[in-house]
Amino acid sequence: MTLGQRLDAATRGLPAPLAVVDLDAFEANADALVRRAAGVPIRVASKSLRVRSLLTNALGRPGFRGVMAYSLAEALWLVGNGIDDVLVAYPSVDRGALAELAISPRALAQITIMVDDVAHLDLITDVRARALRDSAAAADTAALPVRLCLDVDASLRLEVHVAAAVATVHLGVRRSPVHTPQEAGRFAARAAATDGVRLVGAMFYEGQVAGMPDTSAAVRLVKKLSVRDLASRRGTVVAAIEAHVGPLEIVNSGGTGSLETSSADSVVTEVAAGSGLYKPGLFDGYRTLDAIPSAFFGLDVVRHPTPHHATAFGGGYIASGPPSLSRQPLVVSPPGLGLLPREGAGEVQTPLRARRRPFLDGRLGGLFGGRLGGRGSATVAVLPAIGDRVWLRHAKAGEQYERFDEVHLVRGEHLVETVPTYRGEGKNFG
Repeated sequence: MTLGQRLDAATRGLPAPLAVVDLDAFEANADALVRRAAGVPIRVASKSLRVRSLLTNALGRPGFRGVMAYSLAEALWLVGNGIDDVLVAYPSVDRGALAELAISPRALAQITIMVDDVAHLDLITDVRARALRDSAAAADTAALPVRLCLDVDASLRLEVHVAAAVATVHLGVRRSPVHTPQEAGRFAARAAATDGVRLVGAMFYEGQVAGMPDTSAAVRLVKKLSVRDLASRRGTVVAAIEAHVGPLEIVNSGGTGSLETSSADSVVTEVAAGSGLYKPGLFDGYRTLDAIPSAFFGLDVVRHPTPHHATAFGGGYIASGPPSLSRQPLVVSPPGLGLLPREGAGEVQTPLRARRRPFLDGRLGGLFGGRLGGRGSATVAVLPAIGDRVWLRHAKAGEQYERFDEVHLVRGEHLVETVPTYRGEGKNFG
């Protein structure tokens, strides 16, 4: 039975558009992440899942510990629903959520929030003071500090000599202003002198390693240089922080694409991963990723504009990032179908084309990583009939679930359970 046939059988009678996660593939991917982390605990990145049932599935498996949330409001909700040890990966200026944190003993014990600027410290202490002054729970929480983690810039900075001048090239994401041990030490000293907070962790997200497919020799060189840089800098940064605040509880690093190199550093106490559980389209180009696709969405064919085109209802689920072919969904089944380059995935309808010139389409598919169809295959597609279902994969992991209220969990050709997404639980955290 093909993948498309299995998914068709498991969801027969269910209306589309619909989202499906193959639990066998999801759990196999979880095991593969654990192998790659080599004994270092994995913190699950919730932004890449956005389904509470699947978060708890991962957390219940050996090798996983804690959640990396993307919003403080989300962290408060997760902790309120029984999930422990939540690290918020991005700074928050949500005064309401910060005030809620400040007066909740459980939240203060279980949530660690991200900072990288003294302005964050000033905001947190101001909101905390006001919340304690206005709350009857102040007596229970006044002695409990807000747990902080310092986001350290893990990008690669190279000095390039041009004539008599020296320029610094930044390779990686633009996140924290804290890059050097000296900058980290100064921040730690300020945090240590700030009442009501406690710096307990440091995070290093090397996006230029974890978030870039191995598409060229240049990319692989940047990754190699970045790993070498972090192997020496990460330890010195941690030492500079600990000189002011004592031993850190959390030294977080990595992502799905860099588990091996991050976990190999003895200073790292945990790694983070989420996308590897679903293996979205953008992760097809990773050499070391031992994963199989587990997340899909289905669209129904509603018309035939020509004998060579089928139009499906819905499907405009474009991934964030620079606009490009790589941000569009991938057609999984039936094989040999692809998006139209001038239309792409549509807001309300998605036109698809069947291959008519196998040799030419195969060459184009190879040039564009298969995004015009089935990975450069020369297969001639059989056009799906009106009422047939087409299966696709999103380019990124969790973003598609902002478009679905529920996810159907399947094993083989059987539907196991239907569970709500964050959206289905009435939650939208941005």
